[in-house]
Amino acid sequence: MTMSSEAPLAPISEYRLRRRVQFVEVDSAGIVHFSHFFRYFEEAEHALWRDAGLMIARRGAGVGFPRVSASFDYHAPLRLEEEFDVTVRIAELKNKSIRYTCEITRGETRIATGSTVIVCVSRGPDGTMKAVEIPPVIASRFVVAA
Repeated sequence: MTMSSEAPLAPISEYRLRRRVQFVEVDSAGIVHFSHFFRYFEEAEHALWRDAGLMIARRGAGVGFPRVSASFDYHAPLRLEEEFDVTVRIAELKNKSIRYTCEITRGETRIATGSTVIVCVSRGPDGTMKAVEIPPVIASRFVVAA
């Protein structure tokens, strides 16, 4: 967990990422394929961690954060070249897991809403994963969104 040597950062609860729909993300009708919403969500999640002064997948960290649940509900289409925002929020912070919610909007239009749960794990010598407590240096960087 690389952190700046500057003044301590306050814990954060959300991050908003602005994007534009790329050609590779749309189907033949010019509408974003449903699977890309999960990628947008994950891109915003990683940006949230960077904003907190952390890196979610740092080599040699000793822990990882696999997804154990992920879902989206779709409310309106998103088309090629449209700009949109992805807002990820910490909805729940437990000893071993974090639940996020996500809202994807284009202006005032709600495009999709989703949630995911990640669990902090370590790998045993045989490669099996076991849920462990989130290290304090990570947990202290986040707070549940109001």
